[in-house]
Amino acid sequence: MGSSFLASSGTAGNVVFDVDGVLLLGGEAIPGAGDAIHRLDAAGLRLLYATNNSTRTVDDNADRLGGLLGVAITPEAVVTSAVAATRILTPSDDPILVVGEAGLEDTLERAGHALTAEWEQAATVVVGLDRGITYDRLAGATRSIRSGARFVGTNGDLTFPVPGGQVPGAGALLAAIEAATGVAPEVAGKPHAAMREAIADRLAPGPVWVVGDRPETDLAMAAAAGWSGVLVLTGVGDRAAAARWEPALVLDDVTGLPTALGV
Repeated sequence: MGSSFLASSGTAGNVVFDVDGVLLLGGEAIPGAGDAIHRLDAAGLRLLYATNNSTRTVDDNADRLGGLLGVAITPEAVVTSAVAATRILTPSDDPILVVGEAGLEDTLERAGHALTAEWEQAATVVVGLDRGITYDRLAGATRSIRSGARFVGTNGDLTFPVPGGQVPGAGALLAAIEAATGVAPEVAGKPHAAMREAIADRLAPGPVWVVGDRPETDLAMAAAAGWSGVLVLTGVGDRAAAARWEPALVLDDVTGLPTALGV
């Protein structure tokens, strides 16, 4: 199917990779993932890396991912949910109170936004994965939103895949704040429009394959954009999920993708 698809398209096209659970797991490369990327790149495919993880900037992601996989990745090929969040923020949303890590703060500041550590001053609260979260930070975000601040989430992933299981993701923090405020967040990351648009801006002509492990984000994004979804089973998704979402391809891991696409 992959070979005939690419041959009939008349162009190499694009592959959009999720990162955690697809290329990396627990900070280590999935065995053979780097070789798969080399094969796809050599075939002329445009390769992008789209992650809902907001803890690193695009530069840090490119350096880290390229180093772990043994491939060359430019920051322009990386899209994060923090980048997506900047697409739905305007100067009138400043100052911003951040519940998140340095990568989210740096991305917002690079986009020209002013940040504040004082909940009373915040016009907007932006929440991402925060592995150093404290009750005081949750309380500050809650107070800001209950006082009228806009509530933006980088992504709604409830869990984050690590070796041996899953741990709380950004969506778990969003859920806690929503429960305390009664306000639902505006979410920027996969599968929402801001992330789709950020990816679309970087695509080359031709078909688009979205490779992910989380059906409700990766496969849902592909379906919403009219792209082809590929589910790999190294993260949170399983074959039961594949049956529900009907991706174009289901692979044990990303190493099978070049062959499946006929390259």
